Amino acid sequence: MSQPTGKQVPQLSVIDSLNDAPISFFHMRAAFTAGMGFFTDAYDLFIIGSALVFLKPEWHLSDTQIAFLGSISLIAAFLGAFIFGRLADVVGRKRIYGMEALLMVIGGLACAFAPSFAWLLVFRVILGIGIGGDYPMSAVLMSEYANAKKRGALTSLVFGMQGLGLAFGPVVALTLEASGLPPDSIWRIMFAVGALPPMAVLYLRRTMPESPRYKALVRGDVDDAAKDMATYSTGQLQAEVGKKTKPSRISLGQMLSNPKYLLLILGTGGAWFLNDYAFYGNAISTPQIIKMLAPSSSNMTGSAWALIIFLVFAVPGYLASIFFMDAIGHRRLQWIGFAVMAVAFAGIALVPGITHEVAPFLVLYGISFFFIEFGPNCTTFVIPAEVFPTSIRTTGHGMAAGIGKFGAFVGTFVFPFISAEGGIKGAMIFSAGVAVLGVILTNLTLPEPSGKTLEALGGEEGAAHAVSSHASYAEPMVENMFSAKK
Repeated sequence: MSQPTGKQVPQLSVIDSLNDAPISFFHMRAAFTAGMGFFTDAYDLFIIGSALVFLKPEWHLSDTQIAFLGSISLIAAFLGAFIFGRLADVVGRKRIYGMEALLMVIGGLACAFAPSFAWLLVFRVILGIGIGGDYPMSAVLMSEYANAKKRGALTSLVFGMQGLGLAFGPVVALTLEASGLPPDSIWRIMFAVGALPPMAVLYLRRTMPESPRYKALVRGDVDDAAKDMATYSTGQLQAEVGKKTKPSRISLGQMLSNPKYLLLILGTGGAWFLNDYAFYGNAISTPQIIKMLAPSSSNMTGSAWALIIFLVFAVPGYLASIFFMDAIGHRRLQWIGFAVMAVAFAGIALVPGITHEVAPFLVLYGISFFFIEFGPNCTTFVIPAEVFPTSIRTTGHGMAAGIGKFGAFVGTFVFPFISAEGGIKGAMIFSAGVAVLGVILTNLTLPEPSGKTLEALGGEEGAAHAVSSHASYAEPMVENMFSAKK
């Protein structure tokens, strides 16, 4: 092979190139493509709270039916995360990337045309399976595309789109509530809007490249991994690839019988369960909580306060995670977030009279939202995409996400009943206890992934160094690694 003129450097492996590659247009494109799924996840999961305000009187729903409609997508997401997570490790990330988004499109549109409670429940299950599948697919692909230094920021950027989805839901609700449209049209439009974002990125998802790490370390196709990297660079890579390497796979049975991986499942899934109980239980019930604080307030007032809380507290929390997670440490940020959540929830429950005063209540409630986002809501998404080896990474993330969504189901289903029995104080003291458990579990079970390569975290450093693409001129290769062609 002809050698380009310029400084000659030593061999650079495909994996080392990924870990050293600077942030580029490709990374931003990948984050947008994955992030629109999480925009939809947040919108679809939380808009149900606003839609139920109109559905309850129209269909004469009981409290049990309301609880099922509010939570059924979350239990379906539990299944979707497991199914898609395992499939992506077995057949590859690229082959199924986009299928989960298609389910979200179908589910969202079907919900808009639901003729009855039973059918809406079925359609919310379809939607939930797609949402659950989106977690391991988008998180792991972004993590495997990313470099070692900014992996937390890039993966958080994907998840941060959830913050925009959270804020967008109340905006849609307020706009429709002020439009004068009949209630039957309002809730149907709310559901239909959720189908638009995943529809917009279906093509982009189907054209994203397979993860080079998956090709190199799991399939042993170093040649194909280097070619993919060349295809998505501004110029042709000057790389000469050696022989195929031996594929490295961990079976599901080996994973589930290994104490190390079981501890990681407990730590990642358990922390996600605890976070989602507190997050979904509080967030979906926000309009109802506002109603309990101010019984004479209108539906529009509840939606407006929910929007204010999300914009003032939750969205800045997402942004803080993106910018500071890698500097603080992923594990450290998780337990700090849990700790502040516990203090905020306990303050709401224990400070005399606070549940009868809207302003001080909303300040503490907002602080809890900020540290949910600048803490475990982002980190529980990021860490499972880092700590498992490549061949079981989406499986591990899918298990963690599935357990987390089960926690969200429990929170959404149980929170209204706890609030009804013990009032806001009872619900908040219980949430404080959940957050304390999150601090303990995080510190006992999880490593600190910040600044480490995926291969070091997964025990694959030896395999990574064996998959060298004999780049004769490494500097342009690293600079152009993921700069997409215009």
